[in-house]
Amino acid sequence: MELGFMEMVVIAIAIIVLFGPSKLPTMTRDLGTGVRKMRGAMEDIKSEIMKEADNPVSEIKREIEKVKEAAKEYNPMNEVKKEIDGIKESVSINIDETTSAAKPKVKPADDEAYEGPVSR
Repeated sequence: MELGFMEMVVIAIAIIVLFGPSKLPTMTRDLGTGVRKMRGAMEDIKSEIMKEADNPVSEIKREIEKVKEAAKEYNPMNEVKKEIDGIKESVSINIDETTSAAKPKVKPADDEAYEGPVSR
């Protein structure tokens, strides 16, 4: 909304007629004080909004940094190596069991230390 020069002159004349020239300085002083208070209040509100809006952003940035640090420390190869070691261990246990079970039995005829009836 823009006011031209003529519109401001009409408003000024209406104010002088309605309130009189004696109250005009008091009214302008009070109006100026009110405008200053309104601007101060607007600045306070603006700074509070900016402060509140800043907190979540900085909090999110901190969380992102934490995730980045955790990602740097995470190495998927460690888990793969653990799995491989576990598989190797289970395979070696199975091999030990099968080799002990797969030892050929010595026939009593071939065993020199065997004592007992043997059919040769």
